[in-house]
Amino acid sequence: MKIIVCVKQVPDTSEKVAVKEDGTMNRAAMKTITNPDDMNAVEAALAIKDYTPDCSVIVVSMGPPPAAEMLRELLAMGADEGVLISAREFGGSDTFATSQILAAAIRRIGFENTDMIFCGRQAIDGDTAQVGPQIAEKLGIPQISYVFRMQKTGNVLEVRRALEDGYMTIQVGTPCLLTCIKELNTPRYMTVKGIYESEGKPLQIFDYETLKDDSMIESDTIGIKGSPTNVYKSFSPPAKGTCVMLEGSGKEAVGKLFELLSQKHII
Repeated sequence: MKIIVCVKQVPDTSEKVAVKEDGTMNRAAMKTITNPDDMNAVEAALAIKDYTPDCSVIVVSMGPPPAAEMLRELLAMGADEGVLISAREFGGSDTFATSQILAAAIRRIGFENTDMIFCGRQAIDGDTAQVGPQIAEKLGIPQISYVFRMQKTGNVLEVRRALEDGYMTIQVGTPCLLTCIKELNTPRYMTVKGIYESEGKPLQIFDYETLKDDSMIESDTIGIKGSPTNVYKSFSPPAKGTCVMLEGSGKEAVGKLFELLSQKHII
C-alpha cells in the first residue's frame, strides 16, 4: 500500500503578519510551521501504516528549499519518503496552479500504485480549502473533504464528514483523496529513534526540469502567469476591542465585574 500526504509550510499566523510595501505577505520575515491541518493528515496516514504491512507513506510539499527541514521532521515522525517541489518557475502559484504542480508530482511519484492521498482541510495562510479537491479533480479520483472519522476495511473506506449542521457518512473505494480536520486525531511526536532513522530516508527534490514533461506543466498553467487569482493585499486585522484586567481578590474581582456589566446594561 502507498499513501501520499500533501503538506505545506506556512507562516505562523499567531505572530504579527509581516507585510511588504506592495501589500503582499513577507514570508521570509516570519516564523514558519507545518500547516496544522496537514499534521492531522500525516497522522491519519501513519495510523494506517501502524496496522498495515508493507505500507509506505510519502510526504510531498511545494515550497522554497528550507521546507526540506519540515519534511525531515515528518520523516522523523514515521513517514518513509519525502518529496520537495521547488523551483522559481513555480513561484507565485495560486491554488489552481499549485494543484496542477502537485498533481504532476504525484503522477511522477507513481500515482497508478497509490491507494490514498491525504491533505489538510485548508492552510492557515490562505484558508481556501481548494487545493486538495482540485488535486483530486485533476487526477480523476473521488474525494471526501472535512474528514472527522475514518475506518478502512480492505479497499473500502467508511468516512464521516463534519458539516456545519451535522455529519455525513460515506463509503468510498480506493484510490481516493481525503482532506482532514483537526478533530480527526492528535498528531504524534517525533521520537529519538525516528530522528536518527530519518537521516537515512530518501528526500527527493522535484524542480521544473523534473516535471516539465507532464501535460499539465506549461508556462501558462503554473506560477504567476498560470494563476487566475492573486492576492491584492495582506494585513493584520485591527483589534476589535480592549482588555480590562480586574485586580484584587476573587470576591473583589467579581464585584468589579458585576459593576462593569451593570454599567453596560448587560445584567
